[in-house]
Amino acid sequence: MSPYDPSAFPPFAVTVDLVALTVRRHALCALVVRRGEQPFQGRWALPGGFVRGDEDLATAAARELAEETGLCAHDPALPGAGTGAHLEQLATYGDPQRDPRMRVVSVAHLVLAPDLPAPRAGGDANSARWAPVDELLAAADEGAAGLAFDHAQILADGVERARSKIEYSSLATAFCPPEFTVGELRRVYEAVWGVALDPRNFHRKVTGTPGFLVPAGGTTTRQGGRPAQLFRAGGATLLNPPMLRPEV
Repeated sequence: MSPYDPSAFPPFAVTVDLVALTVRRHALCALVVRRGEQPFQGRWALPGGFVRGDEDLATAAARELAEETGLCAHDPALPGAGTGAHLEQLATYGDPQRDPRMRVVSVAHLVLAPDLPAPRAGGDANSARWAPVDELLAAADEGAAGLAFDHAQILADGVERARSKIEYSSLATAFCPPEFTVGELRRVYEAVWGVALDPRNFHRKVTGTPGFLVPAGGTTTRQGGRPAQLFRAGGATLLNPPMLRPEV
C-alpha cells in the first residue's frame, strides 16, 4: 500500500458567501463589497471568505460579515440571538470553474435584518455599500460587468428564498425593529416582493393570522398621521393561512 501523500491531492477550499438583505428607503437592498485583491479586483461582490480550519460554517459566516462590514449576525438557534440579524444557510455552490484560484466550494448564507446602517469595509474589501437588489440583478441580466464570481446567481437565489419564505413563515418580521406597525410590516412585504399591497386587506390578514403578531401595548406617530398601534412578532414560525404573494 502506498503511503498517504497529501500533496497528491489537488488544492481545495471551502468559503462562505453572504446574501445580506435589508430594507432601506422602502427598497430591498443587498450588501456588496468592492474587492481589494485579485481575482476580480475592483469588482463588486457579496461579502465572504475562506472558512478557517477551526470554524464551523455559521461561525465563519458571522465572522466574515463582521470583518468585512462591521455588521453583526447571530444564529437564530443561539440564546439571545433575537437582537441580531437572522442567519441561515442558503445553498452550496461547487462549479469547478467558479473560482480561478483553485477548486472552491462556497456555502452561501442568507442574512436578514432591519434598516441597517451604512456598512464599514474591512478585510480584503476596500469599500462596502447597500445596493438595490433590482439594480444588481439587472446588471447581470444585461450582461454588464456585474458581481464577481457566481455571486449574481447566489444573490438571485437568496432573494427568491426571502420572497418565498415570507409567504409561509414569520420571517418578514426579521426586517422590522422589535416593535413595529402593520404599515411598516406591509412596506417590508412590498419591498421584498416588489408589489403594492392593499393596506386594508393586508391589515386584516396579518392581524387575523394566529400567532403572527401580538400587540406591544403602545402606539407611534413616527410614520406621520394618526397614532398607529405597535406590534411585536408572535410565537408562530409558520403562517396558517400563508401570505401568498400576488401574481405579477
